Amino acid sequence: MAVMRDLRVLLRFRGFRRLLGVRLLSQGADGVYQIALATYVVFSPEKQTSAASIASAMAVLLLPYSLVGPFAGVLLDRWRRRQVFLYGNLLRAVLACVTAVLMLGQAPDWLFYTSALCVTAVNRFVLAGLSAALPRVVDTDRLVLANSLSPTAGTLAATVGAALAFAVRLVVADSDAAVVLVGAALYLGAALASLRIAPEILGPDQELVRPYLGTALAGTARGLAAGVRHLAELPRREAAWALMAMTLMRFCYGALTVMVLMLCRYAWASGSNGGLALLGLAVGVSGAGFFVAAVVTPGAAGRLGPGRWIAVCAGAAAVLVPALCLPFTPGPTLGAAFILGVTTQGAKIATDTIVQSAVDDGFRGRVFSLYDVLFNVAFVGAAAVAALMLPPDGRSVSLVLTVAAVYASIAVAMTRFELQ
Repeated sequence: MAVMRDLRVLLRFRGFRRLLGVRLLSQGADGVYQIALATYVVFSPEKQTSAASIASAMAVLLLPYSLVGPFAGVLLDRWRRRQVFLYGNLLRAVLACVTAVLMLGQAPDWLFYTSALCVTAVNRFVLAGLSAALPRVVDTDRLVLANSLSPTAGTLAATVGAALAFAVRLVVADSDAAVVLVGAALYLGAALASLRIAPEILGPDQELVRPYLGTALAGTARGLAAGVRHLAELPRREAAWALMAMTLMRFCYGALTVMVLMLCRYAWASGSNGGLALLGLAVGVSGAGFFVAAVVTPGAAGRLGPGRWIAVCAGAAAVLVPALCLPFTPGPTLGAAFILGVTTQGAKIATDTIVQSAVDDGFRGRVFSLYDVLFNVAFVGAAAVAALMLPPDGRSVSLVLTVAAVYASIAVAMTRFELQ
């Protein structure tokens, strides 16, 4: 396969191999930790889970990406990136152990969420550092290839970590704290793996560092504002529309995710772990939809144009989501999870393509930082809205119909824009 051939080429670079090892262990640990957090919030027998508690957990997992992300690069230009991987992963290992202790001790929710928030905030620095360090370990000709394969490998590692978390929880130990400790061990492994990289190899070059941190942070904020103004210009209208469409589709995906979590916890639970097994299956099915989207989107978007493909994805979701979700039974809802995986990821790939082609190179990084903020804030906002609309068992006709209406509006709006 072409992907495996490309990966073999990159693995000839020793620095790339070692950096990839840090990424795989680190993101694998993220997958374990995030599933442990989710199952503790949703499936702990001693907790009366509500949609509000799920929304709180999602805020803890995602808001650091949005709020810290745009400014992480400023600090990463001051710290040795190898040291960020070493001390960041050591810190996360310690904090994950603290989270496990809080789980066992039935700590107050605010203390538990504070611990989890610290873990995910550090994660933003590690992921940004992994991307920033790539140009230091591969040559210029293979940088695009490395940027494509390395994050994909990291996403796969996170998925494997999630599967490991479900396996530990269902087969080995019926304890979320035990799962968190597995994640802590992987974070420790990532820290140790970073020691195989010389501190100076990954940069940054100190002579390129801006002298004043406050100036750099203020410049980042001004850069994001400039990115917004750039999107508002007439030649970038398609990129702005695509970003708005993707933000709304991410909102819909988040709202339905909370609904499925509540259904698995209350409506479909059979035995001690029946709902948890169904949640694991839903995650896997949605992941399969993401993979299918990666296969079909290049050809479909090439024939229709990426903007029209976004409209097709939204239109398909508008029709299929209510048809499959309204019975509120596991089989059709799992089918909806697959469809949402295909349509959401298909629209995201198309949006990435539009932004990359429509936005000037000098603004591309800032616009993608804005994109990252919108993407995650939409998901958290959706969880908050779902918390207001969902009944305790998760069966909400009004939520499903509202989401379908949003999808339909996206499809109509993108179609009208593309026909102008």
